[in-house]
Amino acid sequence: MALHHCFVAANKTQQALSEFDCGKDEMNSFISRFACKHMGLGLSTTWVLPDTPAGMIPGNGNRSPIAAYFTLSQNTVDKESLPVTQSLPRYPIPTVLLARLAVDIKYQGQGIGGKTLITSLRKACELCDMGLPAYGLVLDVLDDNAMSFYQSYGIFHPLNDNPRRLFVGMKTIRQI
Repeated sequence: MALHHCFVAANKTQQALSEFDCGKDEMNSFISRFACKHMGLGLSTTWVLPDTPAGMIPGNGNRSPIAAYFTLSQNTVDKESLPVTQSLPRYPIPTVLLARLAVDIKYQGQGIGGKTLITSLRKACELCDMGLPAYGLVLDVLDDNAMSFYQSYGIFHPLNDNPRRLFVGMKTIRQI
């Protein structure tokens, strides 16, 4: 197997989304049942890192396993929630939501989680450069292991009203 060099939009005809297993039922269920449906509804976009065997052309019944995925969506937060001192307007502040990030069990411990996180942050910047207004990125932390993972990067700060939601400003993301 050879990991694809980049993340691509999830596509149930090209990737074996239902075979993904990160050890968390909620994350597995989302990628197999809801990711493409939500993309079709315009609610979020999910990108996957395919593991395409040499010589395989996805489609026509051939579907690549995926090593990891992440999902981005639009979001707003109250300015009082943000861990910043900058003066901001009183209305809800637009952000990108990193709604999901997961690595299949077969690929955990190989640095793919970090690659997935950095790719998701860069994709958030790319979306902003294309016109999506966002002051920063917010993510919901699933469990203590995920919290340790995100905190190891030293760029995320808990929201003032919910320590299980983390924030990083676009200015910081652009420096990565």
